Amino acid sequence: MTDVAASVTTAVSGTPVVLRAHGYEAAIASVGASLRSLTHEGRDLVVPFDADEVRPYFRGATLAPWPNRVVDGVHRFGGGEHRLALTEPNRGHALHGLLGWADWDVVDGDDASVTLSATVPAQDGYPWWVEVTTTYSLGAHGLTQTVRATNRSETPAPWGTGPHPYLVAGPAPLDAWTFALPADTVLEVTPDRLAPVGVASVTVDAERFDFRAPREIGEVEIDHAFTDLTRDADGQATVTLTDPSGTGVAMTWDAGCAWVQIHTADRPEGPDHPAHRAGLAVEPMTCAPDAFNDDAYDFATGVVALAPGESHEVGWTISAR
Repeated sequence: MTDVAASVTTAVSGTPVVLRAHGYEAAIASVGASLRSLTHEGRDLVVPFDADEVRPYFRGATLAPWPNRVVDGVHRFGGGEHRLALTEPNRGHALHGLLGWADWDVVDGDDASVTLSATVPAQDGYPWWVEVTTTYSLGAHGLTQTVRATNRSETPAPWGTGPHPYLVAGPAPLDAWTFALPADTVLEVTPDRLAPVGVASVTVDAERFDFRAPREIGEVEIDHAFTDLTRDADGQATVTLTDPSGTGVAMTWDAGCAWVQIHTADRPEGPDHPAHRAGLAVEPMTCAPDAFNDDAYDFATGVVALAPGESHEVGWTISAR
């Protein structure tokens, strides 16, 4: 007979894993393959949460098989209509994929890296089997996460992924952090439901959206996706945050993520809520919000049509500055 008490995890957030190397320490939680905390020389680089705490919202989660939203939970990939559960009920959308609350298996690791795996089973709204593995590894340049998906179905599957960390530059309030975002284009959305409307130059509302020249965030509220990213000679795009004290954090990713969601973590409860503007969500994404409805838009959403047996891999790095 199975010892039920022995089989229950002692951590609310799932199997705990701690990585240490090069002055960094990363804590990973198996629920959602989530980045629970990341420090460098003891300084927080992301907004953390406790091991024995239900993860707040999607803080640090791995988002798959789509990041962001499927509007109304309805998509028409491959010629058929599919209806997903509405997991963002206040706005009526399917939010952040199907693995955010799954308990991923820890399959490999050492002092500086860990690999977790999970499977998206065929289900209502997403009738495809997709195997997903993610690896977190610490190096001299910070924490790198890679996500690899393989389609085990007999027909092409829509696919997208991304992380959900809330970056922390230093001890000052978010409003005082200097932000650099090398994006020329913003996705305009409806104010109430954040449903995509179309793309525009970041100059359409420069105070909120144009951070191509680094400047203080100030009091603006942002919850938007950006694209047309300026990249270096190696194809890398980098977002940086700097505290007035001189500390900072950066996030870098390659061309596999053509989009990035930025959110100033504004809570409707305002400053009385402990998570209100506690960090800046920087979410590199392989595709735009509502990308599963690619045919509905006149811009490239970046949705991946993952062929049977095909794999797709992408990654990003968070580093101290």
